[in-house]
Amino acid sequence: MCRLTVVIMTRNRRAGLLRTLGTLAELPERPVVVVVDNGSGDGTAAAVRAGHPDVRVVPLGRNHGAVARTIGVHLARTPYVAFSDDDSWWEPGALARAAELFDAHPRLGLIAARVLVGADRVPDPINAAMAGSPLPFEPGLPGPSVLGFLACAAIVRRRAFLDVGGFSSLLFFVGEERLLAYDLAAAGWSRCYVPDIVAVHDPSAYRPSSRERRRTELRNLVLTAWLRRPAPVAMRKTASMGMRAVLDGDARVALLAAALRMPAALLQRRPVPAAVESGIRRMIEEWP
Repeated sequence: MCRLTVVIMTRNRRAGLLRTLGTLAELPERPVVVVVDNGSGDGTAAAVRAGHPDVRVVPLGRNHGAVARTIGVHLARTPYVAFSDDDSWWEPGALARAAELFDAHPRLGLIAARVLVGADRVPDPINAAMAGSPLPFEPGLPGPSVLGFLACAAIVRRRAFLDVGGFSSLLFFVGEERLLAYDLAAAGWSRCYVPDIVAVHDPSAYRPSSRERRRTELRNLVLTAWLRRPAPVAMRKTASMGMRAVLDGDARVALLAAALRMPAALLQRRPVPAAVESGIRRMIEEWP
């Protein structure tokens, strides 16, 4: 039996989800699959139960954002967990290879896969970014160290993921991967990019608007700075966003949204160790 569970977060994308489940069912690894439904209103849960009775479906009463993945990891009973979205899946052999690497590297907490996009399987630009990571290479690891990844193309050691609390409810969605990577690094878990492990992402047409996504991303950049970066860095990031907000309406909305969540962010503030902060500084900065 496969020692890996695939957790899928979904919301109102029933057709795409069923396609993904069909693809996962054909994998030679035969992973356990858990679908966490973020309050869909399109009959997702019933459709999955009817078409894939071997898949565990967890219908939530409302949209929990990326925390839905954390709920799925809690329910998993395997040592390793891969994430898919309802428009992404894993290539044959990828999950078995990941399990081998986790077995061989006890401090490896996360594997970031190579991502191929669409019917033409175009390499996602994030592949080159991760392959060229400026972080020091950790001897013995199967790939370069990273401090960012795509959740729909990541595999985690369940114990490591839960050890750091999983994805943040404060961030909700967009950019939640960055904070998780910081937390894994702070806890001493390695994270690396392994290009021979491949995920396919065929982006759904049913997506948040680019403006909505940009506003959320900007908001979460500010919140992440206050959650984990030194206070002077967080203040500079906030001031920079304030300057952008003079002419950028999206930045204004993002800054207000961040302000509303700031009390919770300060309560959850836990600056990363100096070594991790040094690694963050070596990465390309999110904004000037």
